[in-house]
Amino acid sequence: MRILLVEDDTSLTELLLYGLEEEGFSVDICHDGYEGLLLALQNVHDIILLDRMLPNLPGEKILKRMRKDGVNTPVIFITALGDSMEKINGLDLGADDYLVKPFDIGELLARIRSVMRRTLSLRSHLLIQFGDISFSERESKLIYKDKGYILPRREGELFAYFLRNPDQVLTRLQIIGNVWGPEAEIEDGNLDNYIYLLRKRLKNLHAELEIVTVHRQGYRLTIKKGT
Repeated sequence: MRILLVEDDTSLTELLLYGLEEEGFSVDICHDGYEGLLLALQNVHDIILLDRMLPNLPGEKILKRMRKDGVNTPVIFITALGDSMEKINGLDLGADDYLVKPFDIGELLARIRSVMRRTLSLRSHLLIQFGDISFSERESKLIYKDKGYILPRREGELFAYFLRNPDQVLTRLQIIGNVWGPEAEIEDGNLDNYIYLLRKRLKNLHAELEIVTVHRQGYRLTIKKGT
């Protein structure tokens, strides 16, 4: 699981980084509001831990912009603003949870697990759609022109990750970290094999989607030109 931590307190950041990495999470860090917004809008993280009081751009403005741009990554506010009205305001802005400093790393981990359980449960009942393809994560079913095709589990997880990040260049490290896990050790050609299988499947269906290779960067799921 990949986490974005946006926090300007460097001492707290180091403590959280240690605790999160000990639990096997992959963590990206920034200390500035504008940088945090740019990273959040990439929509490549599973969850965002967001301070409300940040240099240059406050956390609530980051969250507002995310939701306005359709980025639905779960957000947990981590803040010293513990007044009940502040909590209500933060949740009303679109945060998924609200944690007041100081807090125990164990409580943070429990809240991350809780938010991700809710998110995964919601995802499992929804269809992801892009172009002329829909996909049910719960059933690992690709749907094209009212016909369903069950994908093997790992192939389905890979396809779902592409569908959640359409028209974005995804690096090999991002793909492996999000599909296999940040600590996974897989052979270099393993990902290539799964990419080949998905490309072949889309081609055989004559779907308008394709996975293109972006030289020295990664892969992108996009709609074919001219369709």
